[in-house]
Amino acid sequence: QVQLVESGGGLVEAGGSLRLSCAASISSAHTYSMGWFRQAPGKPRELVALITFDGIRKYGDSVKGRFAISGDNAKNTVYLQMSSLKPDDTAVYYCAAGAVRTETPDKVSYWGQGTRVTVSS
Repeated sequence: QVQLVESGGGLVEAGGSLRLSCAASISSAHTYSMGWFRQAPGKPRELVALITFDGIRKYGDSVKGRFAISGDNAKNTVYLQMSSLKPDDTAVYYCAAGAVRTETPDKVSYWGQGTRVTVSS
C-alpha cells in the first residue's frame, strides 16, 4: 500500500506562483509514474503533469510553459512548480502514482487526499 502526502496548496493572486509537493510512503513498482491531476467544480479530473522514474515528463496542454514537474527518487517525492497562475487554475490538485504512465485517471493506482489551489483575479 502506497500513501501519498501532498503539501503546498493555498490562495494566490493571478500571476503568482505556488509549489506543490507529494511524498510517497514507499518506492514500489506503483510509483514508477507520479504526478498531478486537478479537478474544478463541475469538470472532469484532468492531467496536470507527470514524471516517470526514468525522467519522462508530460504536461496537460493548459499548463505547458507555466508549470514544471520535478522528482527526487531518493526521497520518493515529486514537486510541481506553478508559475503565471490564472483563475482557471483554481481546482483541487491530486497527487497520483501508478505502475505505468499516469496520463489518465484509469492508469492511476494511488491517489493523494487532494490540496486546494485558489487563484484570485
